[in-house]
Amino acid sequence: MENDATLATRVVDAMFNHDAFSQWLGIERMEDGPGRSVLRMTVRPEMTNGFGVAHGGITFSFADSAFAFASNSHGRKSVSIETSISHTVAVHPGDVLTATAEEEHLSNKIANYRVTVTNQDGVVVALFKGIVYRMGREWEV
Repeated sequence: MENDATLATRVVDAMFNHDAFSQWLGIERMEDGPGRSVLRMTVRPEMTNGFGVAHGGITFSFADSAFAFASNSHGRKSVSIETSISHTVAVHPGDVLTATAEEEHLSNKIANYRVTVTNQDGVVVALFKGIVYRMGREWEV
């Protein structure tokens, strides 16, 4: 029988290989695990807004990818039903961000996750919360 970590990696492989947006962000997967995902990416100049800082959608999308991978890592297909983000520090081109998604609650149908996004200095730049609906379908991996 396959262990939970192996299942998580196989599910995230299946998701990431078809996720053109996460690939465009330049996401590197650092850790896949049951209810957990750690990602890294570098902010590029084309990701900035008119203020010369990273567009809020970049940080949101980055955190959302970690959330998606963590919430599907148990093998059951899960879809977002509510998310929110607080941007705490400006993000600049060249910043290396790490998103750490952690499961806070898991039930048969609903699960809650917290994603902390930090920069290369370990400073928290965003806090993301998300809730998923866990469908009755399993990933075929």
